[in-house]
Amino acid sequence: MDNSLILSYTTFIYFLAFLVYLAGMVMNRAFLSRLGTYLSLLGFSAQTLAIILRWVESYEMGVGHAPFSNLYESLIFFAWTLMFLYLILEWRTKNRTIGAFVTPLAFLAMAYASFSPNISSHIQPLIPALKSNWLISHVITCFFGYAAFAISFGVSIMYLLKRLDTEDKNNLFLKLIPSTTILDDLNYQMIVIGFLMLTLGIITGSVWAHSAWGTYWSWDPKETWSLITWLVYASVIHTRLVKGWTGKKIAILSIVGFACVLFTYFGVNYLAGLHSYAKK
Repeated sequence: MDNSLILSYTTFIYFLAFLVYLAGMVMNRAFLSRLGTYLSLLGFSAQTLAIILRWVESYEMGVGHAPFSNLYESLIFFAWTLMFLYLILEWRTKNRTIGAFVTPLAFLAMAYASFSPNISSHIQPLIPALKSNWLISHVITCFFGYAAFAISFGVSIMYLLKRLDTEDKNNLFLKLIPSTTILDDLNYQMIVIGFLMLTLGIITGSVWAHSAWGTYWSWDPKETWSLITWLVYASVIHTRLVKGWTGKKIAILSIVGFACVLFTYFGVNYLAGLHSYAKK
């Protein structure tokens, strides 16, 4: 079975899940929201199968490696970590409205990986610098951090929309969004999880860099922007704990932080540096 074909189907399943989640909110139909959950689980299961098949195929080709060594595979893995964290979050909070703001991010990542003419889905041999177990630890921790930040971004958008909801407005869509207090707490929790995982990602990445290039830190564009992203989220946690910032300020900082994540992930790949291989 072609793993790329399964991943293409998964892309459309995530898009359908987004539409169903959104319809469930707009129409206030619980069964549609439940259907969104079932579709998300279906897409996640199919994606998990495809990743396993791709991993096995790489060994059959004689170039065996974990399937997150280039831009295509990393996008697929990002979407997987995002849906993994989201499904746990939905199970824990029993709230499905967040799905309407998270599944489109998974869909966009999958769509870009599957249909962009500039991204190859072919399994490629690893360059020498990537043949390290530290790479696996680095990628896993970083992408779980990115996934948590992506959920934080979605929750921040929800928070800003919820602020538009007032007693004199009869907007059912806004009424179904959880309270600002719940969203603010959830946003902060996701930021803390993402920050801890990104910290581990930077540490493991430094160890990997030392084994690959003989230096722990070289101010490569990717490293520099990872540090900038880390500092942005560190400032969010600092202002929350020290200055007591909550609500709108934290939501805006979260959105700024995720913009830094996107530039760290996509933008710097097209700058000269040790990580330039990641754009392929």
